[in-house]
Amino acid sequence: MRFTNRTLAGLCFFIGSAQFVVGMLLAEASYPGYSIADNAISDLGVGSTALLFNVSVFLVGAFTILGAYFLHQVHRRKVFTILFLLAGIGAIGVGLFPENVPTAHGIFALIAFLFGGVAAIVAYPLEKEPLNYISVLLGLLGLAALGLFVSKNFLGLGLGGMERMIVYPVLLWEVSFGGYLMAAPDEPIPAAKAAAGAPPP
Repeated sequence: MRFTNRTLAGLCFFIGSAQFVVGMLLAEASYPGYSIADNAISDLGVGSTALLFNVSVFLVGAFTILGAYFLHQVHRRKVFTILFLLAGIGAIGVGLFPENVPTAHGIFALIAFLFGGVAAIVAYPLEKEPLNYISVLLGLLGLAALGLFVSKNFLGLGLGGMERMIVYPVLLWEVSFGGYLMAAPDEPIPAAKAAAGAPPP
């Protein structure tokens, strides 16, 4: 069976984000004394869970970049592709530079957090209702949490809890977006139809 570019993009987004959710949960369960409220997510990237976590976060970045390539073959809009690529590069950097390499790790984590949230918002024209509204909501939630995190306002959730409020919305969106792209592989996405001169659905 030969898959379309749309299906391949959705498959990449879905596999990358889904495996990272599972990998993170396994790492949290394996890390001695780990607290999702008090520990940063990146604490999982050092110590006994380092290999599992760093490989998993590297893979989510790699699959995001690969998904961006296939999606670009469908919509041909550079702004979307660049944002997805930056989010993927940020995740790969987090996997390559754990928190014991603080400067590089911090830069790549910020890139992943920021552009992951922005990508969820700008994906609006690539989606149909109601996913397009949910996508914007999840992106805004992640970016709002990023602002609170940077300003050290954790709202009682702890450092780890607020950091998850940045990451989880984007992961939920990427899983949903991947499923959406795979669900109707032969139908052009709205942005692609608009670019071709046809009215979007």
